[in-house]
Amino acid sequence: MNAQFEKDRIKAILFDIDGTLANTDDDYIKRLSMLLAPMQFLFPGRNPLDIARSFVTRTETPANAIKAWLDRLYIDEVIGAINDGVHFLSGKNANNQLSLMEGIRPMLKDLYGRYPLAIVTAREQRSSMAFLRHYDLLPFFKSIVTARTTFRSKPHPAPVYHAAQELQVPITQCVMVGDTTVDMRAGSAAGAQTVGVLCGFGEREELLQAGADILLETTAEMTNLLGAA
Repeated sequence: MNAQFEKDRIKAILFDIDGTLANTDDDYIKRLSMLLAPMQFLFPGRNPLDIARSFVTRTETPANAIKAWLDRLYIDEVIGAINDGVHFLSGKNANNQLSLMEGIRPMLKDLYGRYPLAIVTAREQRSSMAFLRHYDLLPFFKSIVTARTTFRSKPHPAPVYHAAQELQVPITQCVMVGDTTVDMRAGSAAGAQTVGVLCGFGEREELLQAGADILLETTAEMTNLLGAA
């Protein structure tokens, strides 16, 4: 176990959604490869799935940088409000297209009751709630922090602080679990411990450089990390 990670200090667990509970990257890659398939003649000898995977992997870091820039300028507040308004006026419900990662439900069932659990995601509330309701995960979480719950979004520590306050657990006794540098930076800046998972968008070295205290291959390994009930 990583010497930086202190298991006995943990009293609450905060989870990201994309790439942590949901197979977001795999789902994006599949959808993008389907769009690229009719244009395969432009990429002779290359599999559309491989092209899609390369594109998603390469764009994750700059996309997060753009979102962080918009967040600092508070432009994302305006964009999010407009997006929510359009869906409300059009009568469209949030369309859940994400698949649940393997082993997530057994892990949550094991941790629930032992630790207060929270969601801390940069997703909008509408799509976050759609995902959690679709897989009946809402009962596991005492706090759900989405893109505009706080005035700033990850990698700013405000969402992590907010979840800790709602759980009534000191921030130093919380752990932020996520798959990107944004999750690691937000958790570290708040003073929480951080667990980086390699089943999503993030790469091993970048997660460590962003402040991950320990890395797991999958989110479901949290059960083994903390010990079964």
